[in-house]
Amino acid sequence: MSENFDVVVIGAGPAGYVAAIRAAQLKQKVAIVDKQWLGGVCLNVGCIPSKSLLKNAEVAHTLRHRAKDFGFSFDNLKLDYSVAFKRSRSNSDRLVKGIGFLMKKNNIAVFMGAAQFKTKDTITVTDKDGKATELKAKNIIVATGASAATLPGITIDGKKIVTYWEAIMQDTLPKSVVIVGAGAIGVEFATIWNSYGVDVTIVELLPRVLPREDEEVSKELTKELTKNGIKIKTGIKFESIAVSGDKVKVKLPDETLEVDQALIATSFTPNSKGLGLEAVGVKISDRGFVEINEKMQTNVPGIWAIGDVTGKLMLAHVGSAMGIVAAEHIGGHETVVLNYDMMPRATYCHPQVASFGLTEAQAKEKGYTIKVGRFPFQANGKALGLGDYAGFVKIITDEKYGEILGAHMIGPEVTELLPELTLAQMMELTPHEIARNVHAHPTLSETLMEAAHGASGTPIHI
Repeated sequence: MSENFDVVVIGAGPAGYVAAIRAAQLKQKVAIVDKQWLGGVCLNVGCIPSKSLLKNAEVAHTLRHRAKDFGFSFDNLKLDYSVAFKRSRSNSDRLVKGIGFLMKKNNIAVFMGAAQFKTKDTITVTDKDGKATELKAKNIIVATGASAATLPGITIDGKKIVTYWEAIMQDTLPKSVVIVGAGAIGVEFATIWNSYGVDVTIVELLPRVLPREDEEVSKELTKELTKNGIKIKTGIKFESIAVSGDKVKVKLPDETLEVDQALIATSFTPNSKGLGLEAVGVKISDRGFVEINEKMQTNVPGIWAIGDVTGKLMLAHVGSAMGIVAAEHIGGHETVVLNYDMMPRATYCHPQVASFGLTEAQAKEKGYTIKVGRFPFQANGKALGLGDYAGFVKIITDEKYGEILGAHMIGPEVTELLPELTLAQMMELTPHEIARNVHAHPTLSETLMEAAHGASGTPIHI
């Protein structure tokens, strides 16, 4: 006996649940399936709990290192990381319950269990007790996300050698740690742990931290992380990582580090196996990503894919945007074509990093004659008031037309400044319009106005 729907979504993370809601808004009969939880990795063990921990880390860093700057003094400061952990779980649980409410509000049927394609329009959902339910739909959206990839020769034991998953779910901290990988996850955990007094070393194979960001941003972040006592080793390939007694030995070409824990934060692999996609003819790349077109369609009519499982850009907000586009195509509604090059990227280390579009080097490689507008936070009144003024805003434009090609920021709350610039780019505004837009004073957003003035060749406060 099958249950019939217009749309079935496999995966209830930010891509899947958003697609389900948008499809329901467009009068589709919708079901959503997940084998573990609503909200996916992002709400449960990723974006949301990590931001709670980062706020605690900010307070801890201020108390430990900057109390005198703000006129505080105390004896026997005690930092209880378990309280930070509990707060992160509370915030996560609250939002996950909110997703459950949204499913009910939009009349979306929820099935908890593992999904597998039976035919191209039918899946079988098997719950934890082994009970199978068959769901039939005109359209099936695959939104199963991705998982932390393991490295050859390394055994993840979940205690001494961990991924982000185990790291975010532990309520105590190691005294020392090696983080393998200096991407967003690596530098965010480095920020949290260092703020609580953990001895942190980052090891990165590529030449710099946040290797996909603008080179100036990486340089500035390295300076600030190092200033806080985080040891950074870039351009280094580890030879082995193994548990030895109660320590983890990380063997590098010129030294061996002995630490309490190692976090492997290198890459992700798509969750495309075990779904039966190949059996129904869906094309999957050599790396396991589900291949799609700009409408989010696979090569099999009626099967769609969105989010991390496609490998387009592994970010929660990109998955959500893809989910809306897929649902709108299914519902016959006007929609857009996503430009993945111009999607916002945010890293919540300290200082924060936010960017989109081409780096300065990439713009030059593509043959653009560019203008660059820069403005430092140390010249911004609000940043000085916050006592947080490392970093800068950098806007890259095409000299010929004034088109915004990209922006790269490092500094206080720059992730909150990003939308003004991505909106400007999407609406084909130039730095001239940004500079003419009157920004309230004193705000951090004035750095955008000042950088825009700089890109136009008329800087005011520098």
